[in-house]
Amino acid sequence: MSLFVRRNVTAGAPAALVALALLTTGCAGQDTDSPPSGPSPGTTAPPHGYVEGAQEAAEQQSRLVLNDPVTGDTRVLDLITGEAHEAPPVKGAEKLSTDGRFAHFRTPGGTRVLDGGAWTVDHGDHVHYYRAAIRDVGRIPADAGARVRGDTAVTAVTGDDGRAVTYRRADLEKGSVGSARALPGTHAGTAVPYAEHLLTLTDDEKGVPVVTVHDRKGGRSAIPDAACEDPAGDAVTRRGVVFGCADGALLISEDDGRFTAERIPYDGEVPPGQRATSFRHRAGSDTLTAPAGDRAVWVLDVTGRTWTRVRTGPVVAANTAGEGSPLLVLETDGSLHGYDIATGEQSARTAPLLTGERPAGADGSAPVVEVDRSRAYVNDPDGRRVFEIDYNDGLRIARTFDLDMKPELMVETGR
Repeated sequence: MSLFVRRNVTAGAPAALVALALLTTGCAGQDTDSPPSGPSPGTTAPPHGYVEGAQEAAEQQSRLVLNDPVTGDTRVLDLITGEAHEAPPVKGAEKLSTDGRFAHFRTPGGTRVLDGGAWTVDHGDHVHYYRAAIRDVGRIPADAGARVRGDTAVTAVTGDDGRAVTYRRADLEKGSVGSARALPGTHAGTAVPYAEHLLTLTDDEKGVPVVTVHDRKGGRSAIPDAACEDPAGDAVTRRGVVFGCADGALLISEDDGRFTAERIPYDGEVPPGQRATSFRHRAGSDTLTAPAGDRAVWVLDVTGRTWTRVRTGPVVAANTAGEGSPLLVLETDGSLHGYDIATGEQSARTAPLLTGERPAGADGSAPVVEVDRSRAYVNDPDGRRVFEIDYNDGLRIARTFDLDMKPELMVETGR
């Protein structure tokens, strides 16, 4: 029996397009009722890509996890069908993050984990897309300021006290949190799973944070020339892990089990209030964005090892799909603005999307701009709606999803 209730969502898509989406994806919004794809009768081996309890799909199963911290109302909005599924309430969430499948609600009482029921497995030369039941996984003991990062093997949780623990991804996939495994010592930054290892920032004998590599058996070693003063912010890209530091960024890469560090410094001295301290980007992209004070945005091209500072209006949130795509900036006028990253010129602007006034944002604040390969999503909490934006077509509003709750927090899963 499903614990989740589907609610109709009014969207601006033509009926024909919705019908086409339903025909091409089957009953994507009925995860708990759909039979899992598995071995055919009479066969002894499961087909390639088979995942027990999941149904494989022909396209990415994108979803938005939405939450109102005051009431606890939580919804999972299926972007294929336009249906919103009601999930168990989570009150008091201060931040919401995702590893592509699981949503992590950081609350004073711990981190609640919700399986969004959609994910992507990238094998390099081909990709698998899956959907399964949406379900509450449980609570991870952690403070509200905990930083959660995950990959296909482990989920790492770093508390405000600098202590870090890991949980097996396999347990989460089966619907339980499982037992924790502690990393030794305390850490100045977030523990980040990467290349079958864990990267942490740990103070050396001089009190300077340096990147340390932990293997899955507990062994660890420092990376030469990998100091990161005053660390803040991190991101995993195809080129490696980026840590924000006082002088710019530190890129940690791996090749055949060997880890190396490379600095990407700012072009000149940057005041502390204008540093990049929180990164946002499209999953799989090597272009990162971060607020650069109240009226500008940093764009870090990891491939080109360059920083670009784009002057904007007062920033609420920013993001970009990557190379060749505009910088998307939600500003305090309530509109989404598009900027040419190379020239810094504004290229497009929507009508006001937000209901009510919004101050300049910070990490974890609402609203946000979520970006995937073809669309961007902006949540309007007071208006109880989410906008889908075609950023390749002059920021055209493709669909509007009207909701029965205030989507203060939002992340995209299925990636």
